[in-house]
Amino acid sequence: MALSKPMTLSRRNFCKTFAMASAMGLGACASPYGSKSSYISQIIHPKNHNTVFHWLDILLQQIREQRTPPPRAAVVLAMPLTAGFLAANGLEKRYHEHFRLPEGPFEGISRVAYAAAFATAAADLMETPFLAETSEFYRGFPDGVAKDNAIAWGRHVGQHLLRLRVDDGSEPSEVNYYLGRYKRQRGPIKWSPTGPFYSAKPGPAFGSFARGLFPGQGKITPWTMRSSDQFRAKPFYDVRGAEFAQEYQYIKAIGGKDSTMRTKEQEEIALFWEDGPWGITPPGHFLQIAMQVLQHRHMSFIEIARAFALLGMTQCDASISAWDSKYHYDIIRPETAIRSRANAFKNRYQHLHPQSNWQSYLPTPEFPSYTSGHSTFGSAGTKMIELLNGTDRISITGGPPDQVIWPQIKGVTRHWSSLSQINDENGMSRIYGGVHWQLDHSEAVRAGYGIAEQAFHNLFPERAM
Repeated sequence: MALSKPMTLSRRNFCKTFAMASAMGLGACASPYGSKSSYISQIIHPKNHNTVFHWLDILLQQIREQRTPPPRAAVVLAMPLTAGFLAANGLEKRYHEHFRLPEGPFEGISRVAYAAAFATAAADLMETPFLAETSEFYRGFPDGVAKDNAIAWGRHVGQHLLRLRVDDGSEPSEVNYYLGRYKRQRGPIKWSPTGPFYSAKPGPAFGSFARGLFPGQGKITPWTMRSSDQFRAKPFYDVRGAEFAQEYQYIKAIGGKDSTMRTKEQEEIALFWEDGPWGITPPGHFLQIAMQVLQHRHMSFIEIARAFALLGMTQCDASISAWDSKYHYDIIRPETAIRSRANAFKNRYQHLHPQSNWQSYLPTPEFPSYTSGHSTFGSAGTKMIELLNGTDRISITGGPPDQVIWPQIKGVTRHWSSLSQINDENGMSRIYGGVHWQLDHSEAVRAGYGIAEQAFHNLFPERAM
């Protein structure tokens, strides 16, 4: 019996081969650079396309396809970006590292090692093999000892990092359980789920609805911080005091669904930065901005790899820091406060009028308010980009990475002249949307800046030449 002709190795055939696996959630072919589904197609000039951006784009697409929530996306982004850098650096030996890796092989292709390490880590975290993507990437390099060494070394580095983080506390299978890590708040400021369903009296009560998203995130082992509470926020307002009264009135006026105080531009900002489910997520958005800004810095491959390892690690630490404060303080969201708790605060300075039909302009997330994850991601991201870029001043234009929820911002572009402007917009978007208190934002900025500054000045110093 004659043997059938082997299938020609091509991207098209790989995608056909793994179509069934993709449908089962086991694998997917990422859209290539140049396609509408690629996150880098509209922001990266062809001459600036590189290995780091290529693999980050693949991972961001997978985060979108799996509808990964922001805290988990931050975890998922950190390890592949770090593994890729460590593998490439093990061959180029440009920077010191603290992950206890052995010496890399004498002969090897650093870009291939990066891909192998990145894909190994990403495949474990996303439960997706990335077989088509790795095979296509490897075909771009000549066969031989250097390529084989690089693949083997990269896989070793990726597995080494996975082993180091296996007991880091992320517990992906138990994301909505407190795990005994934080005690619940008491009194009228205590967080509870928001929405008409929960306010019904009498009404059904199910235990799952009493738990917020990722209660254990704040106890994950940090990548760059000394401890998860290193940048913990200061205590929240006294709800009986003047500051809280002023805050309550401001959010009630500007953040409501039917606000007459919020301007059209503020509404656009709220929707533009929402970065809700089924998309790039806030940490992914700031990595996209980093690619857009840093592509013009004429950085070498290993410099770019280091930069995005730092960005990935600090975005993850931003999630840890924000969620530590969230569940340590367990603070109510504005919508719940305005709809049902105003009288319970017994404020000494103003009568805080409740409004049972008040709704936030943006959907209120189902986890505690203080501090803002958006603002921590944004502050850590923009500060790290500033440190890598050498200046806060930029001139870029961007559209929303995803338009799956808000048709109002289809075709909208915004222009920024500084990274601090981006950070302010992103943070204030949550105030205009009525889902955060102003203190949530200001304390998150302090934490995000601190995380970025500490990591930039202490991690991966250059080796003496």
